[in-house]
Amino acid sequence: MTTAQAYVPPPAEDPAARPTTRTPLRILLTVLELAALGVVGSAAVGLLGGLLGLSFGLLFVGVGVVFLVGLVYALFGVAWFEIARLDGLYRFELPAVQWRPRERPGFGGWLLSVWRQAYNGRMWRALANFAIACAFGGLVLRLFGWLGWSAVTAFAPLFSTGDADTGWGTTYPIAWAPLFGGLGVAASIVGIVGLALLHRVISRGIVATPDRNRELTEQVRTTTAQRAGAVRAADVERTRIERDLHDGVQPRLVSVGMTLGMAQQKIDTDPEAAKALIAEAHTSTKAAITELRQLARGIHASVLDDRGLDAALSALAGRSPVPVVLDVRLDGRCSRDAEAAVYFSIAESLTNAAKHSRAGECRVVVRVRDGGTLWARVEDNGVGGATVVPGGGLDGIGNRVLAAGGTIRLDSPVGGPTSLEVSVPCAS
Repeated sequence: MTTAQAYVPPPAEDPAARPTTRTPLRILLTVLELAALGVVGSAAVGLLGGLLGLSFGLLFVGVGVVFLVGLVYALFGVAWFEIARLDGLYRFELPAVQWRPRERPGFGGWLLSVWRQAYNGRMWRALANFAIACAFGGLVLRLFGWLGWSAVTAFAPLFSTGDADTGWGTTYPIAWAPLFGGLGVAASIVGIVGLALLHRVISRGIVATPDRNRELTEQVRTTTAQRAGAVRAADVERTRIERDLHDGVQPRLVSVGMTLGMAQQKIDTDPEAAKALIAEAHTSTKAAITELRQLARGIHASVLDDRGLDAALSALAGRSPVPVVLDVRLDGRCSRDAEAAVYFSIAESLTNAAKHSRAGECRVVVRVRDGGTLWARVEDNGVGGATVVPGGGLDGIGNRVLAAGGTIRLDSPVGGPTSLEVSVPCAS
């Protein structure tokens, strides 16, 4: 199987298929996680700090290097856990923290990867968010304690008759206890919920937002690849036009000129021969016009703009020397670039089938799939063995589809059959 792929755009996210969590439940889960981090996370931060101090303390005897390497791995594990925790809690769709790959083989390459990981900005952002979450967790635990004390205070008149203690060395009348207790309960709940909401905002700002820079970088890379594909497709198309003109129309026009020259020489001495030569030149001229029309149609199919992809493919199938079974089901129009990319991909596939595959039949299927993708499949029953050659027809298909932001897949085992699938975003 031979496979050629261009850029595959990320699929459009379906909000209905995305797992959802109601806001009150998410707040409750955030509070519980913060409380857990207040207990466990603080101990983890203490252990990491102790390991850091031990590493620098033993650095002068060389053993500290081992502890420093272990510290880097421990920090990486905590950062990975924090990213996974945030992604599971808030559905930020965050990619996991990746260990920096080795650039050199051997032990030196491994040490270099550890060093590069030590200043991984994304890992340190996750660690900073983890430390803030642990601090918030400690505050949440204190607020839970205050909440319990306030709830007990609110019911103090039921089991006490004396003055109530504020906890700071002063007292107040027991009759005011329900008021103070109720205010304490409300303030505790507000503080806990506020910390949960603030944790989400801070996490988005520290961990999620910087990743959008990476997304923008990826978009720039994709745009650059599409631009390169467009330039390459234009170069391949120019080469094809030059080849067709040089091999087809140009020799025919030269022959027409020579025939007319001979007719001019014989028009006085042998009018009948001159008439025959003129008739031959006329026939060759009509053939040249037909070839020019076909060449122009290969550059741009006017019926594609006027009547759409379905009609353009019907006309293309009617001109194909190989019988074509056409199955096109389109509800509407896609963008001009998307339709042009699919049309010329099918046209080049049918041309290749007629020239090289010795196929007896071709089948063309075109659909608009979910997510707004224009998809087409061309299959023939020929001998197979098609490969992508730089500057060839399949290379031109790949570059044209790449320029439109799509992908192609070629499956052509020796002995056949050959199938080509093209997917292009409708809005490309």
